[in-house]
Amino acid sequence: MNAQLIRFRKPALYLLAGFYVVAGLNHFVNPDFYLPLIPPWLPAHTAINFLSGIAEVLLGIALLPLVTRRLAGYGILLLLLFFIPAHIHFIRLGGCVSDGLCVPAWIAWVRLLVVHPLLLLWAWWCTLKQ
Repeated sequence: MNAQLIRFRKPALYLLAGFYVVAGLNHFVNPDFYLPLIPPWLPAHTAINFLSGIAEVLLGIALLPLVTRRLAGYGILLLLLFFIPAHIHFIRLGGCVSDGLCVPAWIAWVRLLVVHPLLLLWAWWCTLKQ
């Protein structure tokens, strides 16, 4: 791997861990942001929000020790795949949820087709064997 890229892996890892811990905590601080993004065909929206928040916090913390890093990376990749239906639901709503997040429809597409793959790549790259 390119030496320049390797130099940035450790800071990217710490940033990734912080990102998931903060995002996970936000599920508890601001659940009303996430609940409308959960597709209606899924049951127990509050439980899904709670469990995804816990998963994000635990996986973010588990990224830090080398012994759990790879497993945490796989967990984040799996979690991101589980979030795809929420992105599709948001696109189907035209980028707006009632009394919540409202962005132009193209931004909803960018979230799914650009941001989401970048998050997957970031998690994969940071958790490669070191």
